[in-house]
Amino acid sequence: MEQGYARGYAEIDLDAIVSNMLSMKAVVGENTRMMGVVKTNGYGHGSVPVARALEKLDCMYGFAVATAEEAFELREAGISLPILVLGHTFPDSYGRMVEENISAALFREDTARLLAEEAVKRNKKAGVHIKVDTGMGRIGVRPDEEGLAFVKRAAQTKGLALEGVFTHFARADERDKTSVRTQLRLFTDFCGKIEEAGIRGFRKHCSNSAGILEMPEANMDIVRAGISLYGLCPSPEVNGQDLPLRPALSLYSTVVYVKWLPAGSPVSYGGTYVTDKARKIATIPLGYGDGYPRGLSGKGEVLIRGKRAPILGRVCMDQFMVDVTDIEGVCEGDKVTLIGRDGAERISAEELGERSGRFNYELVCLLGKRIPRVYIGG
Repeated sequence: MEQGYARGYAEIDLDAIVSNMLSMKAVVGENTRMMGVVKTNGYGHGSVPVARALEKLDCMYGFAVATAEEAFELREAGISLPILVLGHTFPDSYGRMVEENISAALFREDTARLLAEEAVKRNKKAGVHIKVDTGMGRIGVRPDEEGLAFVKRAAQTKGLALEGVFTHFARADERDKTSVRTQLRLFTDFCGKIEEAGIRGFRKHCSNSAGILEMPEANMDIVRAGISLYGLCPSPEVNGQDLPLRPALSLYSTVVYVKWLPAGSPVSYGGTYVTDKARKIATIPLGYGDGYPRGLSGKGEVLIRGKRAPILGRVCMDQFMVDVTDIEGVCEGDKVTLIGRDGAERISAEELGERSGRFNYELVCLLGKRIPRVYIGG
C-alpha cells in the first residue's frame, strides 16, 4: 500500500456515481436534465473527480454548489458545464463569477444590482436563478406579489440573464408528502404568474433526491441529484429500493496493534468500558479528528476478516479500540472496513449514522482531509 494510505483511506467508486445518475435519469423523463449537486466537496466524495466523471453524460445540465469558492474550484479543474451556486454569494466574488460564467441564486436586491454592475462593466451577462421560498424559511423571495415584482425587475435589469427559477423542498424525505405537494403547488402557481407577466425561457427546478425517487410530478426542466447521486438514501422514510443505487464510498483502515488485556482492565478515556474477562484488543489508527464519529463510542462496529468487531470505550481523536477476541487470527496489518463490505458483512453509512446520532449526509461530509480519497472506475 502506498505511503500515507495504510492509516486509512476512502475508496470512491466513480462508476457507481455514474450508474446512480443514469438510474435517476431513467425515471425522470426524456425532457428533464440532471444537475449534480457536488457541494461540500461532493458530500465528502471529491467534487472535482465526481464532476469530471459526470460531465461526459448527455443527460447533464450542470452542477450545483453551495459557495462561489466551490464553483471556482470546479472551473479551475476545467469543468465547463453550467454551475449554479445555491447559497448566498458575496460581492467580492461577483467579478470572477461573471468572467467564469458561474450562475448565482438571486433573492436580494443588492445582489441583483451589484452583479449587474459587474456584468455591464465586462460587457457580459450574469446568469441568475431566482430562489423562491415556498416553505423552507431559509433564503428566497416569497411566491407573492412582492416576489413577482422582484422577478420582473431582475428580468428587466441590464446585465442579468434570468436562467432559472427554483425552490427547495423542506420535507420531501418524509413519508407524508402533504407539505411537499403544498410547496410544489405554490411554486407551480408562481411560475405560472411569471410566465403570464411575459417572462419566458427560464428553467424551472425544485426536485431534490427524495423528489426524484418519489415525486415524478416535481421533475420539471431540471432535477437536482444530491445524496442519491452517491448511492445513499435521503432518509429511512424514502423508498429508494425501486432504483439500483450503489453506495460509492467505502472507508478502510489497518490494525496497528493487538494485545490481550486481563479482566478488569479499563479501555480508552474515562474508563467507560472495563473488560469483563481477558479480551483481545485491536487498535485502529483513525478517530474523530478524521471525522469518524465519537458518538460511536461503545456502539459502533468495524469489519475485520469478514466479521464484526465492536468498539470498546471512547473513540479518541486519532485512534480507537475494538474487541477481536472472537475473531480468529487477527494481527497487525489486517485490513479494517469502517464503511463498506467485507465478505458477507456490510456496514453502511446509514447504520453508522443511526448508531452515532448523526445521519448519512453528515457522516460522509465530515470525513476529514487526513483521509486520502482513492478513486476507482470512471
